[in-house]
Amino acid sequence: MLFDSPLWNSVMIITGELTIVIVVALLLCGFLLVAITLYSIHNGRFYFPRLLKSGLVLMEGLVKAICKLIGVDDKEMVTFFIRLHNAMNVKGFASIPVDDRAVFLPQCLRNARCPAHLTPEGIKCQHCNQCGIGKTSEELEGLGYRVFIVPGSTFIKRIVKKYHPKAIIGVGCLMEVKEGLEMCDQFGLAAMGVVTLKDGCVETVVNWGDILETAGIGLDNSMVPDDFHISAR
Repeated sequence: MLFDSPLWNSVMIITGELTIVIVVALLLCGFLLVAITLYSIHNGRFYFPRLLKSGLVLMEGLVKAICKLIGVDDKEMVTFFIRLHNAMNVKGFASIPVDDRAVFLPQCLRNARCPAHLTPEGIKCQHCNQCGIGKTSEELEGLGYRVFIVPGSTFIKRIVKKYHPKAIIGVGCLMEVKEGLEMCDQFGLAAMGVVTLKDGCVETVVNWGDILETAGIGLDNSMVPDDFHISAR
């Protein structure tokens, strides 16, 4: 029979050996990625950024497993991924005219007593001054940005398809920003992520200065009002 033949036995042995080699190679690559990432975090700079970014996307599950094994918090790795992604996108983002840029703010930044309602374009701010959205959106729109307050990624996809921005600033919790940046990569958009300081579904907190600073990337100083509170770069 075929299964008892020497040829079949040889094939099975070779297949087993190749499987072991592939598994070992993947584990070595995973440990190498984690080592480079931790070394980069420790030294405050990015080593082999393109390799890191591709590796962390392609081997995300394995990298997370290794992090748990050696006691590294997943959040630290995700935070590093976002920082790496932002650093690699600065040049591309800066080259996009501001009228081709959009900012997406999560609805959880609103005050619990916010009078605004959901529309097909997202939530329309009523400028009630109960949170920082109104003032910040006015400043961003004054520069030429389109600003959207959205309840989730479905709205973002819809608005991207409608308005075709070439660059995006996405604000949200850690995992939302990470997933949003990956989605923007698929759409070929230059995206920058800003992570909220507090997670949750209601009255979360963000450093508005971080959003404004990111918005100023690539803009001429003459475009930025004196009260914008950032150094445009």
